[in-house]
Amino acid sequence: MTGIPISVNGRDYAWPQVPLVVVCIDGSEPAYMDEAVAAGRMPWLTGVRENGTNRIADCVVPSFTNPNNISIVTGTPPSVHGISGNFFYDPTTGEEVMMNDPKFMRCDTLLAKFADAGAKVVVITAKDKLRRQLGNKLDGVCFSSEKADEATLEENGIEGVVELVGMQVPSVYSAELSEFIFAAGVKIMRRDRPNIMYLSTTDYIQHKHAPGSPVANNFYAMMDSYWAQLDALGCTVALTADHGMNAKHDPDSGDVNVIYLQDMIDSWIGPGKARVILPITDPYVVHHGALGSYATVYLADKVEQATVIEKLSSQDGVGEVLSNAEACARFELPPERVGDIVVTGERHMTLGSSVDKHDLSGLTEPLRSHGGPTEQKVPLVVNRATPALSADAPLRNFSVFDIALNYVVVSEQARGAAE
Repeated sequence: MTGIPISVNGRDYAWPQVPLVVVCIDGSEPAYMDEAVAAGRMPWLTGVRENGTNRIADCVVPSFTNPNNISIVTGTPPSVHGISGNFFYDPTTGEEVMMNDPKFMRCDTLLAKFADAGAKVVVITAKDKLRRQLGNKLDGVCFSSEKADEATLEENGIEGVVELVGMQVPSVYSAELSEFIFAAGVKIMRRDRPNIMYLSTTDYIQHKHAPGSPVANNFYAMMDSYWAQLDALGCTVALTADHGMNAKHDPDSGDVNVIYLQDMIDSWIGPGKARVILPITDPYVVHHGALGSYATVYLADKVEQATVIEKLSSQDGVGEVLSNAEACARFELPPERVGDIVVTGERHMTLGSSVDKHDLSGLTEPLRSHGGPTEQKVPLVVNRATPALSADAPLRNFSVFDIALNYVVVSEQARGAAE
């Protein structure tokens, strides 16, 4: 029955009082918003910061796209939903596989549960790699910008997307891939008035352009203009991010800062005794070269673990070296999908496998990337006040639906605008 609270994965969520739009801004280091606001490029956000909710939250580590998006739509950490990275190694089969199949998910999304209860739900993501997991068991609309021209009623719950939006399908490596999401979101909100909408962008711009740069400010100004339109339609608009972003290069030369773990470990214990997995790996590596600040190591002989941990811990640029048990307790990860050792890089350092396994030819600008605790801080912004939300309580990005549904105060004026 519509209108009653929904219980999902141990949390209760109130029914949306007005349409709710939750946005995951991929790679949105808080400084991007700060710089764009300071430059006068985000008038809508400037007003929200004065009258709504403006907080900082912690994302999931590894600070990658898949585990964080799935945490946001399930309201849980990876130890519950099972998605520990974009990519993982299955020691039972000896295969390295993408984690973009719904079969790897261990719990339901709140999107699917709300739809089951009668809510009209719309999900739009940038890349198709996320679509099937975000839309797992969802009776609603779910499509990607990347393949918007292929959307069908049977597969995606919608057709004629390109005609509706009035934009051609953009390149997967472009700012327009994200703009298409917002343009589609506004059109669908005006036409269909869904109860819940989830919009998830790509971090193509953040990988290439620092906070405050003209390109970054233009990108955030574009998003601000669409959020203002959704607000004017009476929506509660809640913003967070899947991870932050940092420079991972030498500031003088522009050369990539990287530690090649596989080469290093092989030199210590011999080839074939360890396998380094980089969970940032996905089909779209042009903008980061599969280099991030989180890696996991599988050992053929656990006797070598203490030696490897000790030697890695002494390397310049390495942040932390943790055993499986330590990492899973610290970062709330599923132990069987994490290696024997977890390694994180310092703020400006990335972790690679072997030199010959990374094609960096696509890095046309100095590398910016993510993956470790140094990219854990993200914005959590809502266009409405949340007076009952503790002012000093630590927040997680995957609490954004909880906050937007259970804590917001919707004025009569906002209710009227939404009708």
